[in-house]
Amino acid sequence: MPLAIETSLLTKRYPSQKEGPPAIEDISLQIPEGKLFGLVGPDGAGKTSLMRILASVMEPTSGSARLIGFDLHRQAEKARNYIGYMPQAFSLYPDLTVLENIRFFADLQGVSKTRRRERVAELLDFARLTEFTARRSENLSGGMRKKLALACALIHEPKVLLLDEPTTGVDPVSRRELWHLLSKVVQQGVTVMISTPYMDEAERCHTVGILNRGHLLISGPPAELEAQLPFQVVEVKARPRRTLREVVATSQDVLAWRAVGDRLRLMVADPLAAQQRLAASLDQAGATTGILRRARPTMEDVFIHLVENRGDRA
Repeated sequence: MPLAIETSLLTKRYPSQKEGPPAIEDISLQIPEGKLFGLVGPDGAGKTSLMRILASVMEPTSGSARLIGFDLHRQAEKARNYIGYMPQAFSLYPDLTVLENIRFFADLQGVSKTRRRERVAELLDFARLTEFTARRSENLSGGMRKKLALACALIHEPKVLLLDEPTTGVDPVSRRELWHLLSKVVQQGVTVMISTPYMDEAERCHTVGILNRGHLLISGPPAELEAQLPFQVVEVKARPRRTLREVVATSQDVLAWRAVGDRLRLMVADPLAAQQRLAASLDQAGATTGILRRARPTMEDVFIHLVENRGDRA
């Protein structure tokens, strides 16, 4: 399958980073056309630096990158015709209306007048903004601003769409709507690369790359990465919580554990044996067990395991 994005040993060191690690270091990726790739990692991991390089907004310190076959160092102008870029910060004009913003980006991207009218109508309908064409972008909700920015990034029908944390700071409903729109974009054959600090969003991607402190820890389909974990997961909820923690902390079945809400997620080698012995220990300690069951591994489990075992703590 042809590659939409290909990087080799990309490194970016800013002038202020003369000492210490660079923003990103030796990032090598291969993303096929028509796929949804999630770049997942905490704040400061280097996601925005990588996105800006791929959007040809800035040059790397070393390494190379190609988009749709174009070398971003030698052929950046040609590559930009095929790139849609939505930066993390709101980049639209607040004093322009929804319609004026879309038309402005259509002119900026050189969309022909013949195609522009049809394309603007398509995107307004696509982003569900048809009823808000006369509203200034400064008066839109956070979710509607993101949808408008997405429409502007798509106006010239790019082959690669780069989205830098588009769901950060929006409500859960808007997050769902944005992901629904992105699934439609991918169905149209566009390659989408999205960065996010939310591990649950990684589950929606065809492939993910986990970035931490400028290093790509691993990449692959979420299900495969979760299947590679050297442990199984058991979820437990019991009261009193102090007793639960004491039992878990002294259990030989538990390799590691962490609290998630009112429950504990336990990493174990043998789920069935662990559940049986934990049930007996909790009962003996006088605890009331509400939940004790096997759970599905998640991308958050993958991230925490990688960080803790590579000494690359967030």
